[in-house]
Amino acid sequence: MASVVVIGIPGEPGLWVADLGNGTVKPLESTTGDLATVNALRKPGSAFVKNVDLAIAVSSVERVFAGHVDS
Repeated sequence: MASVVVIGIPGEPGLWVADLGNGTVKPLESTTGDLATVNALRKPGSAFVKNVDLAIAVSSVERVFAGHVDS
């Protein structure tokens, strides 16, 4: 099972690495190879999803804990 997720949010130019095992989220300083290729697809608005079955961006952690999904 995967324990690390790379996250990109529209409007946020950089990528983030969430290490689920360690409970940390850090900016990804650079991309190379296939990751750089798919990251470049974000600029025109494309999305790339692999081995993730749920991802939702919300405006605050409070909304998550309240069970809300921003629209």
